[in-house]
Amino acid sequence: MQASRRDFIRLMAGGSGAIALGLDIRPLVAQARSLKTSKTTETRSNCPYCAVCCGVIVHTIGDGAKNVVPAVVHIEGDPDNPVNRGTLCPKGASLQQDCVNERRLTRPQVRRPGRSDWEDISWDQALDEIARKVKDTRDKGFVRVDEQGRMVNRCDNIAFAGGATDTNEFCWTVVKTTAAWGVVRHENVART
Repeated sequence: MQASRRDFIRLMAGGSGAIALGLDIRPLVAQARSLKTSKTTETRSNCPYCAVCCGVIVHTIGDGAKNVVPAVVHIEGDPDNPVNRGTLCPKGASLQQDCVNERRLTRPQVRRPGRSDWEDISWDQALDEIARKVKDTRDKGFVRVDEQGRMVNRCDNIAFAGGATDTNEFCWTVVKTTAAWGVVRHENVART
């Protein structure tokens, strides 16, 4: 429905008149808000954008069938979360656009050297190519013995920079894995 400016002013005047007469319109507003999410499943999550880690509620709709992916229909701030108490910044408020976006990548792509176009590849091929490049990079920068003749077994040309919303389990796994490769440079924005 397309509302004109005049319709908007009438609506505002009607609401102001109801408030002036002492009518409590809060139940009406609450009911109107609940209609949008009445048949959805609520899932609590965190906003992925910064170190604040605001709580969000993701509303999905779907019948729960075996091979059906639920659709995200609404994302809002979590009023029970002690960090943000239901408020979200503009980036957090736009989370639904990240989930429901026809331009979102759903498969790996690679741009080969000297090419201007992106090529779709399989997940197996992507993982194989990443593993090969990590191994080659590690082998090129691996230092067994330092200048003073001490055994160091370190990789100087790979580093890890973690995000503020990485879980403890993810960070633990990455640190253990990269330490096994000999990587000594680890950083996380949530460290301080």
